[in-house]
Amino acid sequence: MLGRRILITCEHAGNELPESYKYLFKRGKEALESHRGWDPGAAILASYLGVELAVPVFMHPTSRLLVEVNRSLSHPHLFSEFTIDLEPSVRQFLLNKYYRPYRNAVTDWIKRETEAKNEVAHFSIHSFTPVWEGKKRPTDIGILFDPKRRLENKIALELIEKLRDLAPLLNIDLNEPYKGTDDGFTTTLRKKFGVKSYSGIEIEVNQKFFFNKELDFVKSVLSPAIKSLEY
Repeated sequence: MLGRRILITCEHAGNELPESYKYLFKRGKEALESHRGWDPGAAILASYLGVELAVPVFMHPTSRLLVEVNRSLSHPHLFSEFTIDLEPSVRQFLLNKYYRPYRNAVTDWIKRETEAKNEVAHFSIHSFTPVWEGKKRPTDIGILFDPKRRLENKIALELIEKLRDLAPLLNIDLNEPYKGTDDGFTTTLRKKFGVKSYSGIEIEVNQKFFFNKELDFVKSVLSPAIKSLEY
């Protein structure tokens, strides 16, 4: 491989809705504004990392409640309760308009880089709620990956080690609060690209940092940690 290219994406960057589909969400305002509709703070962090690291950033601004770009086509929650009952032709239109263009753009970028003999380290930026089902989540930053992919495992462990050095008081956890092998965009991309050419790592940040205006601190540790992985 000639070098390692860093890629930043944010699948749940916003909760925007096309004007023609807003009527479906007349009773869904609360859901749209909550974590169900998007990942609060993730877009700000992804944008910052793109500028600071001078790397490409792909962000999807449309709400996941219209169509979930971070799920495979066969996933039962590809469409939410607001869109699942639409006519099949309409659902197909949503896939062609919002789902496929985003995923194809990211996939095509990775393909170009790997065909140029570059290795791609893909970091997908997300955020998660501080409390789930009444229980406080102890994780501050979660690094999600597939431990069976040797290079991806190595990159994830190096990232975690660097983050713990930079922020020893934070709880930096492996495959928490979700599993890196759960259905998602990175799991699809792993099937398309080889273990030596592509690594897909999700970075999950506790939303308490955004609510408490501590985002600058998260930026100050994530940026140099990812930067250290370049070569």
